[in-house]
Amino acid sequence: MASETLPPSFTQAPAAKPASHFASAQRILQDAIANRAFPGCAYGVFANGRVLLEEALGTFTYDEPSLPVTSHTLYDVASLTKVAATTAAAMLLHQQGRLDLDTPIGDLLPGFIIGRLAGTQARHVKVRHLLAHNSGLPGYVEFFRTHSNATGVLRACLELPLEAAPGERAEYSDPGFILLGKSLEVIMHEPLCNFLHRELYHPLGMHHTRFNPGMAQRLAIPPTEDDNTFRHRMIQGEVQDENAWLLGGAAGHAGLFSNVHDLLRLSETILASAGHTTAPGHRRIFEPAIVELFATRQDPPGSTRALGWDTPSTTGSSSGSHFSPHSIGHLGFSGCSLWIDLDEGVAIVLLANRTWPDRQTQQIKEVRPAFHDAIRDAL
Repeated sequence: MASETLPPSFTQAPAAKPASHFASAQRILQDAIANRAFPGCAYGVFANGRVLLEEALGTFTYDEPSLPVTSHTLYDVASLTKVAATTAAAMLLHQQGRLDLDTPIGDLLPGFIIGRLAGTQARHVKVRHLLAHNSGLPGYVEFFRTHSNATGVLRACLELPLEAAPGERAEYSDPGFILLGKSLEVIMHEPLCNFLHRELYHPLGMHHTRFNPGMAQRLAIPPTEDDNTFRHRMIQGEVQDENAWLLGGAAGHAGLFSNVHDLLRLSETILASAGHTTAPGHRRIFEPAIVELFATRQDPPGSTRALGWDTPSTTGSSSGSHFSPHSIGHLGFSGCSLWIDLDEGVAIVLLANRTWPDRQTQQIKEVRPAFHDAIRDAL
């Protein structure tokens, strides 16, 4: 397991405001825990060129006794995988000149077009369509109900019929990102996780971020679900998403585990590329033009989706009411979120296991915007 020592740029930069300055945001989270929105959470804030806050509240579960959450607790970040892993890899590959966003998916994954009629719309689906969630693929399919291994899941994903012409309709699509992850691996000639560790996580000091945590780490990760229908066990330290689990725990749409510290590191390098001051010695990984390209909203008109990233909606955004239109972010089904304001130089991370024990509570939908607004008001 990697050392728990924090990189110098974090340990040597004092917080501009004490944690008590964010008491209003903390109360929102404390109330959420008391109301059983989630048993615990970790959260952090980057602003003014430094990390201002890394805190945690609550416990792993509602049981007593239960381990307390700390600011370094590793979480299953669910669909944050789509941005902190798959989209980040696409950004790097495009920056390196290895990925053309207009490459047809059929050129990278021939199984996507083999067997389809010659004039099928599938032949016009490009990498950018998968990133923008406008490929015409369905939003979610329970492949795990009818397939028992990675080969079956991938084949079924490749053979999905399109429900709309590419670019015509925006629909958030897990199958699209499963195929995107596999497409990028064809270009990389290696697993997504290997490329990311070498090209992004290790250079940034994101030493805790990984797919498939080892058995020795699992008990130090909050459980996401008491699964009584599929795996018939408590899901702890292994990916909650059933399709990702069948795909070996490392997929383009889900499977990543991370913590507040590491996600703030990623946010810092993105903000550095957007022209904001960061801690001395911090590495800027992405070129400014790459960040701007991937932060630009895509078709159809009215969609909030950029390339991989989401952007704030005009009403009811999970980011609250203070993030500028020039912001990017994403949510995770498990209760995690990341929002980065490219204009104001602010990033906020919230990690929780709101699906414990049974996925039923939806209180996180009210907690997120209230929490984000309280943080931004305090800044």
